[in-house]
Amino acid sequence: MNSWSDLKLSCELGTGTWAWGDKRVWGYGKGYSDNDLRQAFTASISSGINFLDTAEVYGFGKSERLIGQFMHEQSSAVFLATKFMPVPWRLRRHDLIVALENSLKRLDVHEVGLYQIHQPIHLRSLNTWMDALVEAVEMGLTRFVGVSNYNADQMKRAHDRLAGLGVTLLSNQVEYSLLHRNPEANGVMKACHELGVKLIAYSPLAMGILAGKYSSHHTLKGYRGIRFNRYLSQIEMLTGLLKEIGQGHGGKSASQVVLNWCITKDTFPIPGAKNAAQAAENAGAQGWRLTEEEVKRIEGAAEAMRP
Repeated sequence: MNSWSDLKLSCELGTGTWAWGDKRVWGYGKGYSDNDLRQAFTASISSGINFLDTAEVYGFGKSERLIGQFMHEQSSAVFLATKFMPVPWRLRRHDLIVALENSLKRLDVHEVGLYQIHQPIHLRSLNTWMDALVEAVEMGLTRFVGVSNYNADQMKRAHDRLAGLGVTLLSNQVEYSLLHRNPEANGVMKACHELGVKLIAYSPLAMGILAGKYSSHHTLKGYRGIRFNRYLSQIEMLTGLLKEIGQGHGGKSASQVVLNWCITKDTFPIPGAKNAAQAAENAGAQGWRLTEEEVKRIEGAAEAMRP
């Protein structure tokens, strides 16, 4: 049986690559280029962050292709995590194997470190996809397996099915941030602790809104604007507190404080990075800890303004 510690990662957080190739939500190709992403990749690796999370649906495969390109340009060793989307027309267990093989081609590698079921879409039984994950491990296509967006009951069922076949459920990747603490309330975090499953926190900066860069005078566009713009005046107060607390830790930024908060909650955050500066800033969330009192202040301030 394997556990998160068996990954022997030197980093306390990873880099999420949803924005690498995604035009609909993140505007790929407008505010940032492939060269910006190349520099983000380089900055992540040089900062010791060698865990990259992607998915076949990010940019319709573009994210995976970019990562494969950057890896080979720089001969970098990276722990790769990607995902399988069980869309309705994928009904056979073997469809997962085909999808994984296609991801490997785009990434230009022979195996990935972690392969995850992206959503709990079970037109076939949950066991069908768990059995397919076991087959992927046995074929040497992935070292570890995980799920994403599974609730507590689904995760327990996935864990038990895999365990019965001699494979460990390594992780459950769910949305988790100061403004989205649902995993604490819905039993997912508790179940993760009980089962020894790592909670990988995606959107730990609430899609960038907690980075302290947006205000009522500098709003967001598109999907992020629809979701968060009406809360910006409240969020400004929260990010002001984050910056204040960061000053007591050598001038840490709001985003670094937020990511450190995620780490103190025993999660593995995977913030996005669209350029070198963002990647380097993310890395600065490691190697130190908020105090218990600071955690309480942050959570108290966030409680009243969580969207």
